[in-house]
Amino acid sequence: MTFIDIPTEQTTAATDAILAVVAAFICIQTYKTGQSSSPQKGRIWAWAFGLLALAALTGSFAHGFQMSKELNNILWQPLNLALGLTVSLFVVGVAFDLTNGLLPKYILPLLITIGTLFYLVTLFFPGSFLVFILYEAVAMFFSLTVYILLAIRNKLKGASLMATGILLTMFAAAIQATENIHFRLIWEFDHNGIFHLVQIAGLILLYFGLKTDLGKKGC
Repeated sequence: MTFIDIPTEQTTAATDAILAVVAAFICIQTYKTGQSSSPQKGRIWAWAFGLLALAALTGSFAHGFQMSKELNNILWQPLNLALGLTVSLFVVGVAFDLTNGLLPKYILPLLITIGTLFYLVTLFFPGSFLVFILYEAVAMFFSLTVYILLAIRNKLKGASLMATGILLTMFAAAIQATENIHFRLIWEFDHNGIFHLVQIAGLILLYFGLKTDLGKKGC
């Protein structure tokens, strides 16, 4: 298997790999911080970031290597499932904060089911990232509303950072949906590579928002 020779696919693969590393780091750190302050919250968010890391790593291989269409389609199956579950766990984490930790027992299985259903939908619309963009948009609008309200009411330390990180995530999704965006900064970047870069910035803000709240609980 050889590296792909399309410049924009190379930068997409590289930024996907960076996204995977950042998400994996945040996963580990969030889990560790949560252990001494809010184990359930730490586990929920660690799973969300861990699944995102898996999706990004898989995406790096799918974009970065020359392969048959059949093999590429196979790689997109765990990728889509991981993305669907990432968004679901994200919403579970938001619901945890919204309920001040009193998360109804049905929320987790319900959201995991919804994430799995998203994956099944992608089987009927293969090769289209638009399905994920729409799915993510609904989840992010809900999440943004929750954290803005929590920030205004001063109910959650780090809510402002969380809201800002979500805004960047939504901006990244908008870039992803605009396929004619590209620029050159030493290397060639298209909408996929730019999406990853903005998403990384959003993840960092989300991490510091979570760390602010989890660190406060551990004091």
